Amino acid sequence: MDRRTIGGIGYRCGVSRGSGYDAFEGASELLRALSAPIRLAIVSELGAGERCVHELVEKLGVAQPLVSQHLRVLRGAGVVRGSRRGREIAYSLVDEHVAHIVADAVSHAGEGS
Repeated sequence: MDRRTIGGIGYRCGVSRGSGYDAFEGASELLRALSAPIRLAIVSELGAGERCVHELVEKLGVAQPLVSQHLRVLRGAGVVRGSRRGREIAYSLVDEHVAHIVADAVSHAGEGS
């Protein structure tokens, strides 16, 4: 077992670095990529099917450069992929589970209201 400290308080973690800790690292990276509200909205939209940037701009009501910037972050994290559709790039989720994670997080956040 590892000994960890959060906010100066020590505790024991039941997961050692060698046994499955990598899964937590990967989950941490995924959650970091999803940490912006607009990225959550993009993933939610892509959960319904592939979309081009202009479709996301229209649906989300934000500027095209902002959507493109956040898609770049999501693509870099391996959450979305792009495929050429004529002159446009259609974005889709690499793994549909991510849309479920976002839907559950949004639902959970709404429970406290």
